[in-house]
Amino acid sequence: MEYVIKYTALILAFLIAVIGHEIMHGLVARYYGDETARREGRLSLNPVKHIDPFGSIVFPILLFLSQKLAGVNDPIIFGWAKPVPVNIFKVVENGGYIGAFNVSIAGVTYNFVLAFIASALIGFFDFHTVFGAFMFLFLYYLIVVNVVLGVFNLIPVPPLDGANALKYLSLQFKIYGVAKFYNKIEPYGMIILLIILFTPLANYFFYPAEVIISWLLH
Repeated sequence: MEYVIKYTALILAFLIAVIGHEIMHGLVARYYGDETARREGRLSLNPVKHIDPFGSIVFPILLFLSQKLAGVNDPIIFGWAKPVPVNIFKVVENGGYIGAFNVSIAGVTYNFVLAFIASALIGFFDFHTVFGAFMFLFLYYLIVVNVVLGVFNLIPVPPLDGANALKYLSLQFKIYGVAKFYNKIEPYGMIILLIILFTPLANYFFYPAEVIISWLLH
């Protein structure tokens, strides 16, 4: 029963984090007149419409197993959903580069706000009942997964949100060199990310997540 409660809470928290992250991109883009996500049914809460076979299933499982094999008792799990389609040209037309910046950070903002809400609620539950145990673990994983996902997406490497936000912000302030730099390295973005994730560099990039999680759980 303990494992059922634990992993049900983890999977539910993971789905809420990654699906909500992508829907927020679509909702903010819609605010700026882009109906692409709505037309393609990507503002739906149906998980099937958002699951990315690798990012939502394979990668989290590999991450979980690798940490278990390394002796980690409570592995940190994160991944991503299928990106919501956004017509960024429509967004820029209606909201300028600040609109595009807002679309870029919408998912990360959602993740951090959700983590803060979960942090405020977690103290109301304990392990004295099955429901209390489930809610405590669910809120705990909401904090962990959302913070890790938020920090991960702020890594300034394309195609992550942090890189997009910096690019559009640089265009807003006419610092064109930054945008040109990102356009050049974009084809190599996934290779750079894999190097970060599967080398000791990950410790440096995810250190802010450890600090934030510790603070929220204090």
